[in-house]
Amino acid sequence: MKTIALKMDQENIDYNKIMIAGAVIKAGGLVAFPTETVYGLGGDALNPTSSTKIYSAKGRPSDNPLIIHIAKIEDLDKIADEISEVAYQLARAFWPGPLTMVFRKKAIVPKETTGGLDTVAVRMPNHKVAIAFIKEAGGYVAAPSANVSGKPSPTLARHVIADMDGKIDMIIDSGAVEIGLESTIIDLSEPGKAPMILRPGYITKKMLEEVVGEIDTDPTIGNYENVIDLEHQGSEKLIPKAPGMKYKHYAPRAELMIVKGTQENVITYINAQAEAKCRGGKKIGVIATEETFMRYLVDVVKNVGARDDEEAIAKHLYAVLREFDDLDVDFIYSEEFETPRIGQAIMNRLIRAAGHQIVRV
Repeated sequence: MKTIALKMDQENIDYNKIMIAGAVIKAGGLVAFPTETVYGLGGDALNPTSSTKIYSAKGRPSDNPLIIHIAKIEDLDKIADEISEVAYQLARAFWPGPLTMVFRKKAIVPKETTGGLDTVAVRMPNHKVAIAFIKEAGGYVAAPSANVSGKPSPTLARHVIADMDGKIDMIIDSGAVEIGLESTIIDLSEPGKAPMILRPGYITKKMLEEVVGEIDTDPTIGNYENVIDLEHQGSEKLIPKAPGMKYKHYAPRAELMIVKGTQENVITYINAQAEAKCRGGKKIGVIATEETFMRYLVDVVKNVGARDDEEAIAKHLYAVLREFDDLDVDFIYSEEFETPRIGQAIMNRLIRAAGHQIVRV
């Protein structure tokens, strides 16, 4: 298969190209497209064969549900059952935007799209190209991130090309994404229960609660398995509620370890560990911030931005993880980024990329 790349700017949308991309989806093909979060790999959400193709192209486990992208709030009625007033309040507040809501699904949504579940995840992206494309594609586009399953999500079209060239029909290239982390996911599928955050993202718990009141958080968020403590080894594992939370994601090829502690302890520990590994012939990388990156004595140091610039850290994280792959790094150490607003979302992605391997110093 030859993958066609179409360049398109948000402020200068070529609707002839949009029509071509929409026709690919209607014919059962796959198109990677930009959103404000990451690039998505789109197929017809109501066509079970299209969803099966998405799983195949990504090498994604078939019990890992796909998010359906819509272009109008009123389109929610066709695919979601028991839509509460809370859901409409959140939609009015945060759509279009990086919020995914989970509902009981209607029969029209095939279980190939929902990973076998009776629920459906839905969002409306805040990206002009994405909205135009979704409308032309029929209004319901299933789209996980457009990467090989388990690898860092794509924030540039070239990341998509690296993973998907020859596997999908088309890529719409609209430059770098704005946010760089996937949407917040909130479960609204159990009427009478408080909404529950299943995946943290750019839309925080505080922001949600300002609109609808009390919000719960899945207990697996912030309780990270396989924590390696220098004094206390091991921890109890929690079973994630959603299948999409079961698998290692966002991971570079190299082994990744997160180091928690005071700034001085972290720098000292990483430099000592890196020196020992370098003597063994390993190439070492470090993910650091503007304040510390000059202090690491390793082969490759990547600066993700100032520690108080959460947006910069989020936007650069996946690209940095991919750069380590390009540089054939053997082992990566990362500082912790527990920043005030979206730090939980950043750490959620980084910890899953590390396979939940953390050391406290």
